[in-house]
Amino acid sequence: MIDFGFDKLALIGAVALIVIGPEKLPKVARTMGHLLGKAQRYVSDVKAEVNRSIELDELKKMKTEFETAARDVESNVRNEVNSATSAFENDWKSVTSGLDGSSDADGGSSGSLGYQPPPPEYRHPKKNWRLKRGATPTWYKKRNGVRTNAQSGAARVARYRPPGLKLR
Repeated sequence: MIDFGFDKLALIGAVALIVIGPEKLPKVARTMGHLLGKAQRYVSDVKAEVNRSIELDELKKMKTEFETAARDVESNVRNEVNSATSAFENDWKSVTSGLDGSSDADGGSSGSLGYQPPPPEYRHPKKNWRLKRGATPTWYKKRNGVRTNAQSGAARVARYRPPGLKLR
């Protein structure tokens, strides 16, 4: 970058004062300041755009690496699951073929063992007790002493305090 010292700036200012004149020098200096500021903003915007594009390229590269790693993990898991299920099916066939004394090729199946699953257990339907209490008539609640309005402890004390009792 060009290095301007105080002596060089003073020389440029003196030449500008002679060439431009004292009346127009402040206006020209202001215009030069605005142009220099615009140039600096433009350079900083270009730098920021270049940095963004570099970061975007890095992120794309990371994305492809993660996608390939995820595909590798998925394929490994799928292969392991397939091998485990095939091993389980082979073991299951060998165990079930020995139970009834015949092989699967002879028509022996798990249905011939006579196994039936138990019937489902009875589950009580959970009724909404709040709805049930809400459907009770208010006259019945009053007669049986069911509270209809909830009050805090302080409100209850204030409500049922004897009228002659004063607090200090």
